[in-house]
Amino acid sequence: MNIAGLQKLSMVDYPGHLACTVFLGGCNLRCPFCHNSELVGPVDPVMGTDELLAFLESREGLLDGVCVTGGEPCVHADLPELLRAIRERVDMDIKLDTNGLVPDVLEAALATGVVDYVAMDIKNDPERYATTCGVARVDMDALVCSLRAVAASGVDYELRCTVMEPDHDEASFTGIADFLRTSGLAPVPAFYLQPFVDRDTVPDHSLVPPSDELLRAAAEALAPVCQSVRVRGR
Repeated sequence: MNIAGLQKLSMVDYPGHLACTVFLGGCNLRCPFCHNSELVGPVDPVMGTDELLAFLESREGLLDGVCVTGGEPCVHADLPELLRAIRERVDMDIKLDTNGLVPDVLEAALATGVVDYVAMDIKNDPERYATTCGVARVDMDALVCSLRAVAASGVDYELRCTVMEPDHDEASFTGIADFLRTSGLAPVPAFYLQPFVDRDTVPDHSLVPPSDELLRAAAEALAPVCQSVRVRGR
């Protein structure tokens, strides 16, 4: 397992939890707005699984959650084993972040029964999905498969979208709403709009945060297919 980073304390990565965040290296996308772009390509691990588990044991009673993120955690076929090992060693809730494009591994992770919360990215409407992800093609059927698997699992989950201009406009969110509706995925329990924030690790510095008008239009477009639509980080 490529454990490429560890944030020992986070109050924002796992809603309602005092958590640590485990970053796994490697990703199947090349999003130009990624805050963790240094983890996308080949990256040396900073620790092994045993060292991570020992750290978690040392924080038991102080932390109540572990967020596993990336990169993309599901590019690792042994992700379910890592999640199972965490649950066997510590009494902490487990949150998994994913782009939903590796459904087989995600389904195997859910089948362990140890995942307590899933946050899945929705990048854009289907026609602009690949461009927003920085790749030539995206398998939208894989995304639908993952979304259905999470919804059927009974695990608490959220969908989220990093909103930026010029990649997003009002039509982006009308398209996302139509995608969720026609795929039989509505109503979604929670959808978070996350305004883009530039930083040194972002590959494309031409992107800018969304206007308040765009965020309002996005929320209005998504409201009919989501039980809750909120802006996070502004």
